[in-house]
Amino acid sequence: MRGALTAVISIALLSVIQPVADAAAPPLVVPAGVPPADRARLEHVAHDAFVSTRVEGPAHFMRPELFEYLLDHPELASQVLRALKEGRYRIWHDAQGLWLDDGWGTRGRFTLIHAESGRRLYYARGAFQQRFLPDMKGEAVAMFEYAFQPRVDGRTQVASWATGYVQIDSRFLRFLGTLAMPFVQAKADKEAGQLLRVFARVSGAIASDPAQVYAKVSAQPDVPRQDLQRFRELLRLP
Repeated sequence: MRGALTAVISIALLSVIQPVADAAAPPLVVPAGVPPADRARLEHVAHDAFVSTRVEGPAHFMRPELFEYLLDHPELASQVLRALKEGRYRIWHDAQGLWLDDGWGTRGRFTLIHAESGRRLYYARGAFQQRFLPDMKGEAVAMFEYAFQPRVDGRTQVASWATGYVQIDSRFLRFLGTLAMPFVQAKADKEAGQLLRVFARVSGAIASDPAQVYAKVSAQPDVPRQDLQRFRELLRLP
């Protein structure tokens, strides 16, 4: 469900600073139609990235219209996550755009650059606040891809992939990162894989008891009523 949400953000913002990476990602292919200024910025981040990752998430089941609604409403998706106690993530928007706070020190702004069926492309800039070290700042490009596979039992299986490219601002931290790259890579595998498993668990909760999920989400004090009503309709609740 939040397959969109964090595969995007945490591979973007989290990897921005806690470098979350899997095996190195393939070169970024920017979709046609992305404006030249955005294209140049994305390619700058992805080229010779400090860290890159591509992760495949576990298959899970969700109706396409519900999946894409949550994908395109990240604020609601983060509220669903918190309601189910699957994370501290909070997403909100202001005049500058969308913001993410993961509840563990990572905070930043992200922008949807390109959207099409089966793919979303994001740009993010953020910082990771550390207790005994200077804040680590950076920027990232995140690609979230997904595919729907109808099953004979009427359910729809969702396959998803997250790809991220990260640049760190500090030259000193880049130097330390180079020395510690095996550790960074291993940490990235763990973080990114765990992230996508959260998506699958949330999807499973929605599939098994949508009424209970709705009750928990509706109890959140800051959920927009319009989003909540549409969420209820997509859950097919009376």
